[in-house]
Amino acid sequence: MNDTPNFQPPTSNPFFATLPKAMLFAAGLGTRLKPFTDHHPKALAKVSGKTLLERNIAYLKSFGITEFIINVHHFADQIQSYLEENNYFDVNIQISDESDEVLETGGGLVKAKKLLGDESFLVMNVDILTDLNVEDLMQFHYQHQPLATLAVSDRASSRKLLLDSNHHLKGWRNLQTGEEIIESENPLTEKAFSGIHMINPRIFEKMPTNGKFSIMKTYMELMKDEVILGFDHSGGLLIDVGRPESVLEAEKYFQ
Repeated sequence: MNDTPNFQPPTSNPFFATLPKAMLFAAGLGTRLKPFTDHHPKALAKVSGKTLLERNIAYLKSFGITEFIINVHHFADQIQSYLEENNYFDVNIQISDESDEVLETGGGLVKAKKLLGDESFLVMNVDILTDLNVEDLMQFHYQHQPLATLAVSDRASSRKLLLDSNHHLKGWRNLQTGEEIIESENPLTEKAFSGIHMINPRIFEKMPTNGKFSIMKTYMELMKDEVILGFDHSGGLLIDVGRPESVLEAEKYFQ
């Protein structure tokens, strides 16, 4: 598989007056990737000789995205040095520093609020490798104007999002523990979250203003009154590079 899809920035597409900023979540401890993460951040784990951070910057850059925010905590200095050594991969990168405390996904977004701007932005976990067509995701989000659009797919996962027939988020289920949150009496479909989402910045009006919390917790609280959509990209490739064995799996597809 090529590192990046063949893509030309959608300058003539009415949905893309401006391309979104992208935030890469790179602050996590990466405990599933031990022993590598005993001495390095997970963002610098390599697949076929290239770091996850480099791969995902190149991946999003191939869709025309050139404005990035990267949050850092675990071995933050290594990420900063790596970016400097590589001339920031010829894109504009701003660092959201969580060195004092890792804030999880929701708190990380709030911390980076001033960097994200006033337009919908894209968020991606740095340890995801995928061939998802980001242009399709962006167009879906801009067309339907939900509070957030979550990339989902049919794949093995212990935790599933629950969507109704109109792709509206209506719940969450932990298949291992049986725990679930459901806001619908209608039949729902289970999909795995892909770690990629488009978010309208008005979500900040409905979130805590600080602290450590998961964005998924916010979605569960807001889905009853707000439109949060799932964008299904089942059939495509997605690998969560969270364990040493998943690095080996990823190297079968990403050269």
